Amino acid sequence: MYTNDFIKLWQKLSKDMKASMEDQLSPLTESQLNVLELLAGQDKMKPSDFIEHLETTPAAITTILDRMEKNGLIVRERDEKDRRIVWICVTEKGEAERVRGLEVRRKFMDTYLNRISSHNQQLLLYLLGKVVNS
Repeated sequence: MYTNDFIKLWQKLSKDMKASMEDQLSPLTESQLNVLELLAGQDKMKPSDFIEHLETTPAAITTILDRMEKNGLIVRERDEKDRRIVWICVTEKGEAERVRGLEVRRKFMDTYLNRISSHNQQLLLYLLGKVVNS
């Protein structure tokens, strides 16, 4: 019944967020921010560990990681016991960019969410949770 209205509003929000994030995150990309978020609190991860979280191909993960390494956001380290294993570790610069990226995202979402009351924000979160987890 409300499907078309929901789709239009969701697409507008997604489009606005994508444009805002691309503009304000630069030179970091949203995909790179997602990688940095996954690495937060972890010592290291294997490239294959990212696949299930980023919903993309191994080739795309490799491309993202190559760019991140080139920009000093991550380092690749060979496992000492099994040289076939490559570990991805975040650098200090990567951690600083993660913090900056999360702040950019938070500010964007705050500009939208602050248009409604705290109660309605809580209700929206609850309803989206119902939609996603049903």
